[in-house]
Amino acid sequence: MKKKITYINILFLVSVGFLFTACKRDFLNTYPANQAPSSITWTDPAFAQAFVHGIYGGLYEGGFDEQMLACITDEAIFTHAGRGINTINEGTLNPSNEGWVNRHTSWLDMYNFIRRANLAMEGLPTATFDDATLKQRLEGETRFLRAYYYHQLLRFYGGVPIIKKSYGLNEDYKLPRNTYAEVSAFILNDLDSAYLLLKGKTRVRGNASDLAVLALKSRQLLYDASDLHDMPTAKAKSTVLAAFANPELLGFVSGDRVARWTAARDAAKAVLDQAGSGYKTDLTAPVTFDEGKKNYLTIAMAGGSKHPDANPAITSTKEIIFERTFSPDLNEGAQQHGLRQGPNGYNNWAGNTPIQELVDDYEMMDGSKFDWSNPAHKSDPYENREPRFYVSILYDGAPWKPRGRTADPANEIQTGTYFVNGTKINGIDTRQSTIENWNGSFSGYYFRKFIDPDPNLRDNTGRQYIPWAYFRYTEAIFNYVEACIELGQEDEARTWLNKIRFRAGMPAITESGDALRQRYRNEKRIEMAFEEQRYFDARRWMIAPQTLGRQTTYIQIEGVLKAGATAPSPYRKDKTKFDYTYLPVVNNGLEKRTWVDKMYFRPIRLDETQRNNLLIQNPGYQ
Repeated sequence: MKKKITYINILFLVSVGFLFTACKRDFLNTYPANQAPSSITWTDPAFAQAFVHGIYGGLYEGGFDEQMLACITDEAIFTHAGRGINTINEGTLNPSNEGWVNRHTSWLDMYNFIRRANLAMEGLPTATFDDATLKQRLEGETRFLRAYYYHQLLRFYGGVPIIKKSYGLNEDYKLPRNTYAEVSAFILNDLDSAYLLLKGKTRVRGNASDLAVLALKSRQLLYDASDLHDMPTAKAKSTVLAAFANPELLGFVSGDRVARWTAARDAAKAVLDQAGSGYKTDLTAPVTFDEGKKNYLTIAMAGGSKHPDANPAITSTKEIIFERTFSPDLNEGAQQHGLRQGPNGYNNWAGNTPIQELVDDYEMMDGSKFDWSNPAHKSDPYENREPRFYVSILYDGAPWKPRGRTADPANEIQTGTYFVNGTKINGIDTRQSTIENWNGSFSGYYFRKFIDPDPNLRDNTGRQYIPWAYFRYTEAIFNYVEACIELGQEDEARTWLNKIRFRAGMPAITESGDALRQRYRNEKRIEMAFEEQRYFDARRWMIAPQTLGRQTTYIQIEGVLKAGATAPSPYRKDKTKFDYTYLPVVNNGLEKRTWVDKMYFRPIRLDETQRNNLLIQNPGYQ
């Protein structure tokens, strides 16, 4: 999505200028360029567009916040204390202290933008400007956005109050929570209406489209069918959920689950059919290792990088269905994603750093599992891994941008400790670095995915313009595959799952039964890493106790100069001259992660329940 909120001022200036020149005798009856009375909002197409564009503001920076959702999953850990991350990961969150809340996931922010959507839904039918096509498009976009914001609330909190109108002063604002099924039905109804309004309309990059509508519908129906929201299944897996007196707020208490999986399958297939194809999803065999890297980098950059390996021709019609884009004329935090997440040896901040649990789940190039008990894997854990690993993770010895320092002419990541004739050398990307050691990674890894590899952005202080993809074609494939697996259609599931793998240069999978389900889940974990999928997947599959509740593991690396070898000066990684050892170490300092089942849902803030005593608190927080 382009930065639509800022368009409001521009559109107001244009519109006000027009009114001024068209009726000079009324030049004294003007108003500030960024404000307009509601009485004229729906009389002018520019004002109407500006208002609806403002509703996109609830998307904020997408998933490019400095604190990413990845850091409250088993993908990453957040480096800097005092942000409320450990409150969540250690299970101490409660209605009085819910810890860190991302703006595009918060109860208050989502309802603020739902209110704006309701205002638009009330105003558009009264619009007097003569452009029926524009009215339809604006209503379609508004319905999509309202559905998306309710989807956000539903997947974090369960059932929430459905508000379909804008409230005025001195009205009774208290409403009880609607059931999960009611909120899901409301979302799907808005999406069905939005689809009819947007069908056939020209797709504009960053705007809601008929395909984006289908993508959100696919995700919502997939969630509806999942373990967490099928209450007989959820109760059997959690005593906390089983004891909750209002399970209808969390999922479906009855009904045909097979029918829900069938609806999820059909909705996902509708996305695939209407889109036609994704980015290189028509392959019948794996591409080469190098091609696999280029393909994955191209998807991650989504046309936002000038790097020669990131195909700038990729468009929303090929992979990205709905996105948040960033404009060169604006100064936004997300444009400094590389600065926020990159290595401290480049004067970056190392905000979210990958943990060993994620690194270990990347397969070997032949499709086998990485295994620390395998001597070859243990002695060289970053050799012969699958292509997506090298696009997503910066590890010790990984090539990166020109550093511009004589201390590292090789331009490689240094996260180890190296010994030369008894002299200890701390890698310049460690927490013992001479360069911003306070910003060093605890885990021994750094973020690479979504950081523009353009060497001209050497220290990442320059702006990057990588879009955030809210929905991409590949997610619809995963949705389709998951539903097919649960319906027993395993041949179809394997066929589509291998389309993703072939594009990444990986061999076909052949498993069946639960082994196929587990292989699918790991494939999605890797392909969609850092894309705000894992947080919800681990919960709706109800595997969070075994995954999100694990203590995090870091890597400890030592390099010792071989007898008789001459050390390069300055140090650079050289397997012919150094013997390297790699030791996974459980973190017992920065966070003591745990899992308690109340964490399947977020608490409703205390001030909300105090304002509205009709709200029932989520299980485990009473």
